[in-house]
Amino acid sequence: MSSHATGRARVIPLRPVPATPVPAAKEPLWRDVVGDVLRRERLAQKRTLKDVSEAARISMPYLSEVERGRKEASSEVLGAAARSLGLGLADVLSLAQGELARRSTSSRMSPVRASTVEVRLAA
Repeated sequence: MSSHATGRARVIPLRPVPATPVPAAKEPLWRDVVGDVLRRERLAQKRTLKDVSEAARISMPYLSEVERGRKEASSEVLGAAARSLGLGLADVLSLAQGELARRSTSSRMSPVRASTVEVRLAA
């Protein structure tokens, strides 16, 4: 037995460990984006959380959690919040989809997409 025997097996990694790990681009969560849209629309109208929650018949703490992305709201809750802001559910979802697309492409651009970018010069 060697002098290294201490009751533990020696581990040899199969792949080299990178010196500094590269953080993966984190995709935004749908609930975060929808919450941001609701809050932005509410603030643009200079309305309080209390005002919107009462108009939507949603508890103020719950609406606050939805706006902060802590809760995944049902379509009924999102529709009520949207209507209380003078919007339709489709409006909120469309704004959220645009924001999600913007955040996703700005956080990472895939090599395939980057290679297909075409530049045209005016003559």
